[in-house]
Amino acid sequence: MERAAANRNWDPKLACAVALALVFLCGAAAGALAMNLGAHKLMHQPAFDTPEGKVRFFERMQKELDLTPAQSEQMQSVLNDFWQYYRSVISDSKSGVEQILTEPQRRKFERMLQDAQRQE
Repeated sequence: MERAAANRNWDPKLACAVALALVFLCGAAAGALAMNLGAHKLMHQPAFDTPEGKVRFFERMQKELDLTPAQSEQMQSVLNDFWQYYRSVISDSKSGVEQILTEPQRRKFERMLQDAQRQE
């Protein structure tokens, strides 16, 4: 009996390592579960100039500003003009930058833009 009891004693360093590993695994499992339940969408809103981003922004304005139907219609028109202007400024700026770059620099610039879009 004494021998069985002696075998049950854990090395404190091993016990600490096992406890830390279990805490880490529980945290990883909880994070994965939260992401699968939709936390990712709440943390990462769609980009402002995407169709989904436009809809969400407009819905937020309607709700928070308590717009009347007439105001909503006017606001939608103003925002559509703004988004169109925004896209043209981005496009013109990109064209201007590309005109001053060499071909290898343009390829790097495109990769930089793609990386920036992925991070949003």
